[in-house]
Amino acid sequence: MREKVSFTSGGVECAAWHYPGSNGGCVVMAGGFGVTKEPGTDRFAERFAAAGFSVLAFDYRNLGESGGEPRQVARIADQLADWRAAIAAAATLPGVERVAIWSFSLPGGYILQLAAEHPGITAAIAQSANVDGPAVSRHASRYQTPLAALRLFGRCVVDTLGGLIGRAPRLVALAGPPGTVALLNTPDAQQTNEALDPDHRYTDWQQAVAARSIIPAALYRPAKYAGQVRCPLLFVVCDDDQSALAAPAIAAAAQSPNSELVRVPGGHYAPFLAAHEQVVEAELAFLTKHALSGEKLAPGADTTS
Repeated sequence: MREKVSFTSGGVECAAWHYPGSNGGCVVMAGGFGVTKEPGTDRFAERFAAAGFSVLAFDYRNLGESGGEPRQVARIADQLADWRAAIAAAATLPGVERVAIWSFSLPGGYILQLAAEHPGITAAIAQSANVDGPAVSRHASRYQTPLAALRLFGRCVVDTLGGLIGRAPRLVALAGPPGTVALLNTPDAQQTNEALDPDHRYTDWQQAVAARSIIPAALYRPAKYAGQVRCPLLFVVCDDDQSALAAPAIAAAAQSPNSELVRVPGGHYAPFLAAHEQVVEAELAFLTKHALSGEKLAPGADTTS
C-alpha cells in the first residue's frame, strides 16, 4: 500500500508516493532525467517496500504531479534542491530512523553530489549513473546525424534565450532514433518504453524536456564528488551502457572510499529488463547491510546540509 503525500521545495509543492515501512529505513527515490516517479521508481519501490523499507518516491518540480512553472523545465540546481527537501521530508515520516537515496541515469549522478554533502544519509545507490556529462555527450553524438545535431543545438539556444524573456519551453523528446531531434539517439535509449512503460499504463508521462535543460545537463560532471562521499555508495553499472557509459562510473567507484560496485551485462536499462532480479537483489542486500545500521537520525536533525 502507498499513499500520496507532498513536501515543499523552493516554494513549490512536490508530489510523492509514500510507502510505509517497518524496519526504520527509508529510501528516497526519483526517476531519471525527465522521468516521472511512477515509471521511474514503481518496480524498485515496490520491492524495497516489500522488504520492510519505507519509500518516498517523488516528482521534481515542473514535472509529473508536482507543481511549478514552466512545465518540463529540468534545472539541475532546482532538482538538487528538490532532493534536499525530499530527504528532509523523509526524515520526518513515521518510524523513519535512517535515510538512503536511489536514482538512475543523470539523477543517478545527483546521488554522488548529495551523498557527498549530506552527512545524514546512511546509504546511497547510483544505478546506471551518468557521472560525466561531457564524456557521455561526446559518445552520444556518434548516434546523431549532423543535421539532427544542428537542429538540437539550435533548439537549445533558442529555448534558452526564450526562457530569459518568459516564452514557453520548446520541448525535446527524451529518446528517438538517429536522425530525429531527441535528448538521446543511442541504441539503448530506444528501449525506454520497453523498460519503463512496457504495459503503456503511464499515460500521463510526458516523455520530453525543455530544450533549455539540455546543455547544462550535458556539462554536469558529478564524478568530481566521488572522493568526498563517506557513506556506503553502491554503483550499479551496465557493461554495455551507451547512454551513461560504464567507464566513468567504474572510475568514480574507485575514487569513492566506501563504495561497492555491481556490474551487469546489457545496456542502460538492463536493471529494468534482463538484469532486473540480479540488480534488485543486490540493491536489497546493500540496503539491508548499510541502511539498517549506523547512527539513527536524531529528533529534529538537520539533513539539508
